[in-house]
Amino acid sequence: MRKTIVSMSRRPLAAALFVALVAPGMAFAETAKEKELEARVAALEQQIQALLSSQQQQQTVLADTQAQITEVKTAQAAPADGKPRIQTGPIMPGANPGTSFTYGGFIKMDGMYTDTSDGRIADGSSGRLFYLPSSIPVGGPTADGGDPYTDYHAQFSRFYFSADTVTDGGNKVKAYIEADMFGGGSNALAGNETATNTYAVSLRQAYVSWNNWLAGQTWSNFMDTAALPDAVDFVGVTDGTVFVRQAQLRYTKGPWSFSAENPQTTVTPYLNVGARFNSGDNVMPDLTGRYVTKGDWGHFSVAGMVRQFKYLDETDTGAAVSVSGKFNLGKSDDIRYAVNAGSGIGRYLAFGLGSDVVLDASGEVNALDGYGGFVAWRHVFSPKVRTNLMYSAAMFDNDKAITGFGVTERAQSLHANLIYSPFPKLDLGAELIFGQRALEDDREGDLRRIHTSVKYSF
Repeated sequence: MRKTIVSMSRRPLAAALFVALVAPGMAFAETAKEKELEARVAALEQQIQALLSSQQQQQTVLADTQAQITEVKTAQAAPADGKPRIQTGPIMPGANPGTSFTYGGFIKMDGMYTDTSDGRIADGSSGRLFYLPSSIPVGGPTADGGDPYTDYHAQFSRFYFSADTVTDGGNKVKAYIEADMFGGGSNALAGNETATNTYAVSLRQAYVSWNNWLAGQTWSNFMDTAALPDAVDFVGVTDGTVFVRQAQLRYTKGPWSFSAENPQTTVTPYLNVGARFNSGDNVMPDLTGRYVTKGDWGHFSVAGMVRQFKYLDETDTGAAVSVSGKFNLGKSDDIRYAVNAGSGIGRYLAFGLGSDVVLDASGEVNALDGYGGFVAWRHVFSPKVRTNLMYSAAMFDNDKAITGFGVTERAQSLHANLIYSPFPKLDLGAELIFGQRALEDDREGDLRRIHTSVKYSF
């Protein structure tokens, strides 16, 4: 019984000892586990918070981007002036990537008061639109030009389109097309001065260039456009000027250029019996070469040309040379000039003032020698006012036994103008013109003209 009592009295003691010794360890273990769990929960909460923050930033960036896109679209649809845009897509969807598009030209109105000594220039003809020496009437001793006459027109207004591309390989490609309204009427009612003055669009230039090569219609390589004077008239110094646009294949390398151009032979019949005509029988193209040097002083150019003339089975050859340029005299003055000469130069000189060849009694073709040139002085009074004084002439060595006495021997003209530009791109001009054409029989015809123009370039 005592053992039992002792045994029972020892159990609470053991329990107490167990609680005192083991329980704190268990409590410590449980506390450490809880802290570990709390740390893991805190870490997860931080990761979740970081993810939420990153998502919010992404949503903010996305919202900002969408707002910018909307702003750009809104700006495109409603520009500052409040007017809707017509162009909302690519302007040249079929072009190569990176192609730039250019459009330009000018509007020009010409008004002329003309007095001719030996008859009137035919109404509606080219000589009524600009100075054309071959159109100056030449009559006999009793010829009378009658009263002066006035013409107005806007046919020389023009426009152009250009597409320029530089490929990934560095190739430069250009497509260019230019037109004006100097092409006559499109039907019997249009193109006259009775009512509508409607005129057909005319091709001036259309070509593609690839690096050094050019193919298409443009100015002849035998012509120096940079030397042309600052005229109110369409050309001004027409008599002595080489002026041709035609289809060609051209190669340019530095200051040198060479071309094979469309051939055409203009023919004067034997003894000038009948109208001059064109022959398209040529086989060889007109071949040209040009050299140009430039500097602050201006530019200098020399060009040569070799041609074949052919009518039916008859042929002849010819060659011509042209020297031209511009010489700067300080900042306010320059001199522009050209000297042209050759056998069979007629079609290229003064809009065909003389023919390329003449037919003899047996029907053979004979190249006609011709000479021409001009000189022009330009002075700039101020950014708004400038003036030009120009002289031009051409002559031909006609064999009168073949041509007769009724063909043009020479033509010359003197021009003086004043051009006022109230603001850039707008030119108001007036030009005094005196022109003369003489035949081999010593008959002469004179032209006196006041040519005015309003021209705005864009």
